[in-house]
Amino acid sequence: MAYQIGDACISCGSCAGECPVGAISQGDSSYVIDAGACIDCGSCAGNCPVGAISQA
Repeated sequence: MAYQIGDACISCGSCAGECPVGAISQGDSSYVIDAGACIDCGSCAGNCPVGAISQA
């Protein structure tokens, strides 16, 4: 099950730098995770300063 970024995202970009497969990119108003590329490692969630990332 892929991770997803919720409304609490502050667009700091710290998650994108932690993703080992490059599944996170800047969206229109916040960062987004490509569910097809996500390998469910959780490194993004562990690095989010506001806890905006969770498993879908």
